[in-house]
Amino acid sequence: MPQHEPNQDRTNDAGGELRRCPALLISAPASGQGKTTVTAALARYHRRLGRDVRVFKTGPDFIDPTLLEQACGNPVYQLDLWMGGEDHCRRLLYDAAASADLILVEGVMGLFDGDSSSADLAARFGMPVLAVIDAGAMAQTFGALAHGLASYRPDLPMAGVLANRVGSAAHYEMVAESLPPDLRGVGWLPREAQFTLPERHLGLVQAAELEDLDQRLERAADALQLVDDTLPAAVPFAPVVAPDSGKPLTGTTLAMARDAAFSFIYRANLDLLEELGARLAFFSPLTDPAVPAADAVYLPGGYPELHLERLAANESMKTSIRAHHDAGKPLLAECGGMLYLLESLTDRDGHEGAMVGLLPGRARMQERLVSLGMQAAQFEQGELRGHTFHHSAAEMALDPVGHAVGQRKGRQGEALYRHGSLLASYVHWYFPANPAAAAALFQRNKINL
Repeated sequence: MPQHEPNQDRTNDAGGELRRCPALLISAPASGQGKTTVTAALARYHRRLGRDVRVFKTGPDFIDPTLLEQACGNPVYQLDLWMGGEDHCRRLLYDAAASADLILVEGVMGLFDGDSSSADLAARFGMPVLAVIDAGAMAQTFGALAHGLASYRPDLPMAGVLANRVGSAAHYEMVAESLPPDLRGVGWLPREAQFTLPERHLGLVQAAELEDLDQRLERAADALQLVDDTLPAAVPFAPVVAPDSGKPLTGTTLAMARDAAFSFIYRANLDLLEELGARLAFFSPLTDPAVPAADAVYLPGGYPELHLERLAANESMKTSIRAHHDAGKPLLAECGGMLYLLESLTDRDGHEGAMVGLLPGRARMQERLVSLGMQAAQFEQGELRGHTFHHSAAEMALDPVGHAVGQRKGRQGEALYRHGSLLASYVHWYFPANPAAAAALFQRNKINL
């Protein structure tokens, strides 16, 4: 299969050449339609044909990208017009188009949901939409739903429709016949438990926890029934001049928690920290005896509630984190990382574990979602954006130093807590939104709200 060659027949204001690459944005009428399974199946299918497939995930998501990475064999990054900005998204797509034969972008929620929706992203970059519709409990209504998605916004390019959870070939024939003449049915995926991706309270189960993930991906690719395996039309992607943020973290060793309990990490955050000059040293609060020697510590979110016993039992790790803080070194904690720094955390079954104890307070897991949405906070270096998504409720015996602001007008943002050199909140920060502010989080005496 010949490799895709970037088209270089036009220049752009940024001074570079347009790059052209076949691309699809995969969306649906709502969450739960099977977008991730279909995207993963398509990525593995085209990868097996010898194609270089680059996959992106729309919006804030830590779990789906790890599954999609295993499907396509390449790193997966987020695209979000609000959280990262248009230039950041454009730069990621342009870089991917340099070598990719196919770009796949998995949408978030429903096609038109959100203030920066999947439809907005598709229209902004001219990427055709492949609509995934769960056909498991419908027949001819499939066509009406597909027609609504395709006609709701006239500026939206449509590549076609893929039926998911189909009962049989005859069932697919029925739903395909219901499509309007100008809307193409590209194929279907059967209802099959052998490749369905399992879920838990914050979304799909993490890739590292699925021992048979590769087999599931292979079975999904095998089961994918496509009308043909040709690539979609190439989309032109324009270059963007990357801002020069300097190297403010040169000489800084940043110890970052990364294991089964703390795994909610944006690849773009890691890339930026290294671009800013930081040396990253990863450690596991579950298994390591202490934090490695470092100038700053980063505790991202994750699933500490699923590992209470091991986190509570690792006393030497907790002692080393307290010693790092006592030395006045920066410490950033997000969501699950903040829960780990409390006095205790209680899971849904009532089991309580003693945590680090740097923050005076306790948290308990709830049966329902407590908070969800985009967030932003104003620092001395400007606004830093991110999102919140948690099922825990924290009772803090510490007054917040401020609050983030929700993206939607009138929405209360999460509390921000300062305790010496520690900054903690439920917000998962997206560092490329403001590199200067991100760098300040890991520099002594630079965190000013």
